[in-house]
Amino acid sequence: MNQKPLVALVGRPNVGKSTLFNRIIGRRLAVVSEKAGTTRDRLYAEADWGGQSFMLVDTGGIEVTEGHNTAPLSELSEQFLPAIRRQASIAIQDADIIVQVVDGQSGLTPADNEVADILRRSQKPVIIAANKLESTKLTDNAFEFYELALGEVFPISALHGTGTGDLLDAIIEAIPPSDFDEEEDDSIKIAILGKPNAGKSTLLNKLIGEERAIVSPIPGTTRDAIDTRLLRDGHEFTLIDTAGIRRRGKIEPGAEKYSVLRAIKALQRADVALMLIDAEQGITAQDTHIAGMISEERCGTVVLVNKWDLIEKDTYTLHEYEKVVRHELNFMPYVPILFISAETGQRVNKILEMVLTVNEARYQRITTADLNKMIRDMVVKHPPPSKGGIRVKFFYATQVAVAPPTFVFFVNKPDWVHFTYQRFMENQIRAIYPFIGTPIRMIFRPRSEDRFSSKL
Repeated sequence: MNQKPLVALVGRPNVGKSTLFNRIIGRRLAVVSEKAGTTRDRLYAEADWGGQSFMLVDTGGIEVTEGHNTAPLSELSEQFLPAIRRQASIAIQDADIIVQVVDGQSGLTPADNEVADILRRSQKPVIIAANKLESTKLTDNAFEFYELALGEVFPISALHGTGTGDLLDAIIEAIPPSDFDEEEDDSIKIAILGKPNAGKSTLLNKLIGEERAIVSPIPGTTRDAIDTRLLRDGHEFTLIDTAGIRRRGKIEPGAEKYSVLRAIKALQRADVALMLIDAEQGITAQDTHIAGMISEERCGTVVLVNKWDLIEKDTYTLHEYEKVVRHELNFMPYVPILFISAETGQRVNKILEMVLTVNEARYQRITTADLNKMIRDMVVKHPPPSKGGIRVKFFYATQVAVAPPTFVFFVNKPDWVHFTYQRFMENQIRAIYPFIGTPIRMIFRPRSEDRFSSKL
């Protein structure tokens, strides 16, 4: 699974990083979904420019020491420096392209120089965006930032969009070429995700039978994605342990924010995600947030309700708990749920079996003949919507891809196929082909009636 290039926005506070972030993704990316729970925090997002997709991350402002927020920036430079060094260092580790955002109106500051000193020593491409230059009379202010010796400086206004096109052109040009010579890796890649202290590292250790990852009761212990190869019953797996994901308001500047980003990068690499839920805490907003991230990446998924050994049970406990989980994750009705204890090993042996089942479903295909027969039956069972006496007509359907399974439907009015009818179609497909644990994509394309001898 190809990883998209990562572009990080770094810089001192109040230079307009978040405004630039919103400008870039707002112009080229609009996430529209009627599925509940799929909205993710705007720390990161996929963006596109000129047909090139990339991941964009907003590192956020460096917080000043409490009690000094009213002091002039020049008096705060020394207090900024440790946090700035840490943030810039992490950006260097993870990013393919770094955009240093500076305030073109305020001019060059010691904090800007500190960031530049770190970036200058890196081998990563760095671009400077001199922001807040709304007036053409101010564009000459950008020349001052050539003193940073990092290369081209782009005068922009993130607020109004001025100059951002030239900046994006430079970003795309700086993206390094993909390396297609890497050794082929046929292992099934598994990302282990969950909120802090859900038991991810404990599960990793139980699966591999040794202390590969640090286990700690302190949330956020794991800061980097850790890859571990595992051979089990003739199947090779790559386990990716990731840091716990918190709500945006709970994410600290620097490493904590980048731990979320690393989890996203792990998802992009993964075939199947193991999503851990803390049974004692129940499913929370953080859990639905993580599930939304997984859903957006169209990754295969197994939900693991961990610490099940700590729950007092009766005959109905498991059934009732599963109903609650499925209600909260109703936008992922296809996911299997296992109740486990990573600490005691309860049902842990079932996890890799389920991963194999889910991964197999990701590559399952439906013949064109069978798919079109299903569509014909659907139309008879539940006719598609109509407007002004004109009804949606399905002419032809075919599966065009796997991982995830992707279907293209040729119709006369693609925009009229409402989300509710798409959901009905998906349910009908899954009734025959469950595609356990994997999302499916349905694409609707226009075709005029005279292009086909007969419709479905």
